[in-house]
Amino acid sequence: MSFETYLEKYADLAVRVGVNIQKGQTLQINAPIAALDFVRLAAKKAYEAGAKHVYVDWTDEVLTRTKYDLAPDEAFLEFPAWKARANEELAEQGAAFLSIHAVNPDLLKGVSSERIANTTKATGQALETFRRYIQSDKVSWTVLAVPTKEWAAKVFPEAEEEEQIAKLWDAIFYATRVNLDNPVQAWREHRAHLQGKVDYLNQKHYTALHYTAPGTNLTVELAEKHLWVGGGSENENGIPFIANIPTEEVFTVPLKTGVNGYVTSTKPLNYGGNVINNFTLTFKNGRIVEIKAETGEEILKQLIDTDEGSHYLGEVALVPHKSPISDTNIIFYNTLFDENASCHFAIGSAYAFNLEGGKTMAKEELEKNGANTSITHVDFMIGSAELSIDGITQDGKREPVLRNGNWAL
Repeated sequence: MSFETYLEKYADLAVRVGVNIQKGQTLQINAPIAALDFVRLAAKKAYEAGAKHVYVDWTDEVLTRTKYDLAPDEAFLEFPAWKARANEELAEQGAAFLSIHAVNPDLLKGVSSERIANTTKATGQALETFRRYIQSDKVSWTVLAVPTKEWAAKVFPEAEEEEQIAKLWDAIFYATRVNLDNPVQAWREHRAHLQGKVDYLNQKHYTALHYTAPGTNLTVELAEKHLWVGGGSENENGIPFIANIPTEEVFTVPLKTGVNGYVTSTKPLNYGGNVINNFTLTFKNGRIVEIKAETGEEILKQLIDTDEGSHYLGEVALVPHKSPISDTNIIFYNTLFDENASCHFAIGSAYAFNLEGGKTMAKEELEKNGANTSITHVDFMIGSAELSIDGITQDGKREPVLRNGNWAL
């Protein structure tokens, strides 16, 4: 099968399965200019599927780095209100949102951590309403990735330069099941498999999970009304969509004040154009009280200091060590892929749909039910072949959930 055929299938998957565009609907694509060719193809597929409008919000990594190097400090304390409002209006009108990641993992290496932190805070505050729409499944949204030269070189430094992007495309096609004869059917079967895990965990309704691995001994209580979700969601109109392509996780909401112990990362975290690696977080009554990192410690501290909610967890996700992404033995330096090769947590806000009735809850009600709220949400990976997780039942019994990194259900 030719590269062009795979690319067509990938664009089809993004539009018809990911955001699941509906006739007459508007599609907003957020993408870097490095993804120009794929954006054009995705737009074509969207119009063929009946989209009314396709709008594109472009970014450019060169300009982003130029701003960080040369703009005055006060520039990083602002986010354009008109841009935030545009996202809100599109969401309120029922648009779907496709975000294309094409990253340089080292884009902001050497940039002041304060500038990065200020940008994160200003952006998070401005987009708070839009983020709430996303995290409550008001709209359909999907995130996927296309390679860039810099990203491919980071992932495959041993390959010849002309081979690096091709190898990364192959890895993406494999991880997203695009390499199969019928990716749409493969995704239907995959969603059904994940739904089986979701149904089991929701029936069990564990009060807590206990994690043990080298460098990890952590107990995570779950919110009383927690719901496990995985494989896909439905927007407020009942239209199914898949938020992440790829996805291998089932996930729920921890009790904000119920996390105790310590946990050590198992994969690098690419955050804000920097790589944070080999870090350990210690928790007491949910709050992060100690931070240690081999690389990127200052960046990690700035992330955790974004706001009060970024000192707590908002997501607990289970991913088997044996999965299409993990089996590649590739570190992608891209959370979209690395989080789906590994169990992970998220620093910051919880997803409202992970609480029974949460989609219609106000912020105060979410907090009352134990969910964390924040202007940020950043996943970090803690899974490995040495990780074991026990579920703790209502009567205090312990049952195996994962053993040696894989399902024990």
